[in-house]
Amino acid sequence: MDNATNKSELARSLGIARSSLYYRSLRDKKDEAARNEIQAVLDQHPHYGHKRIALELGWNKKRSLRIMHKFDLHPKRRKKKPHKPDDEGNTPSLVGNIAKTICPIRPNALWVGDFTYLPWRDDFIYLATALDVYTREIVGWHIGLNHTTSLVIEAFLDGAARTSGTPAIFHSDQGSEYISGGYEKLLETLNITPSYSKKSSPWENGYQESFYGNFKFELGSTTGFKDLGELCEAIHKQINYYNTNRIHTSIKTQPATFRKQYEAKRGACPANTKTTAVVAAR
Repeated sequence: MDNATNKSELARSLGIARSSLYYRSLRDKKDEAARNEIQAVLDQHPHYGHKRIALELGWNKKRSLRIMHKFDLHPKRRKKKPHKPDDEGNTPSLVGNIAKTICPIRPNALWVGDFTYLPWRDDFIYLATALDVYTREIVGWHIGLNHTTSLVIEAFLDGAARTSGTPAIFHSDQGSEYISGGYEKLLETLNITPSYSKKSSPWENGYQESFYGNFKFELGSTTGFKDLGELCEAIHKQINYYNTNRIHTSIKTQPATFRKQYEAKRGACPANTKTTAVVAAR
């Protein structure tokens, strides 16, 4: 019995048209090829969900979701992240949350800052970052052994040096590192408007909370590095991956690419002369 007869018999037994078998066979082959493409993306970006995979491959997100469900493909998922202790003993700042009232339309309109802790041996190291809300890019960061005002100032100045500019508004939580005086003085010197989340309201600094949740999960355990230098190198590489390789779903591309696209169309944002002087004096 030839293949055509086999298909005719099978179609008759299933009560369907023989052409349906050809259609299903062709679709299965296309789905197999699509699965291989998705797996290749997951091999390079193991934490990508169906939306980022669709952006990476130039597909409709419904297609990537269907293929992933069909072949039981899943990204690595993160566990619920811990929160750093609140500074409950500090007097609340009189400055409100200005950031929630604006929608930035260019780089350096609004930066947000925060720091997090990373386990190291029997202690912790601390990572402070500054993120540009428009581009979603981590513009500055600093690693330290203590969470001090100096830690967050260095992260800010690193951002100023990398971008040759400063934000119009800088938003953070009300941790003592940000409201103890030194940081506030820096913002005042540079004519930057401060903005603060309400106390014990981490969702009001959601851009940084989201970044750290993904960052710590994708970085993985920090206790297995042979020395502190190796850990710091891994942190720098992970931030570089976030800025230059990882697709951000809100802007549908990588943060560094999004900034470059803006600059190609409108030119770089003008530098702040006061910033230049402060960075040069470091």
